[in-house]
Amino acid sequence: MSPVSIKEGKNRFSELVRAAESGESTTITRNGHPVCKIVPCEQKGGTNWAAGEAYLKSLGVDRLITWVSPDFDDPLPEDFLITPLPPEFDIPKASRRSPSKTKPRKR
Repeated sequence: MSPVSIKEGKNRFSELVRAAESGESTTITRNGHPVCKIVPCEQKGGTNWAAGEAYLKSLGVDRLITWVSPDFDDPLPEDFLITPLPPEFDIPKASRRSPSKTKPRKR
């Protein structure tokens, strides 16, 4: 789009924003000199699969998943589901240290 004066840009702001949404950029001028631009925002997000694949290839990994068991989606056995968890299951790993493994504090 051609350069637009500040006054004209103020009157046509909605139109200029719609143009930016479609990918056009507009230069706003004051006394014929460029002052700023209205440009479309870059869409961020998503996964860059090509970059991930290139990174894995640089590490020598040609396939991420090599084998999946045929019974992967089968329901878990009932005895596994009703077995209670050990009492230390909810304690963070840092707190699970036995007293013999901790270093004494220097005073």
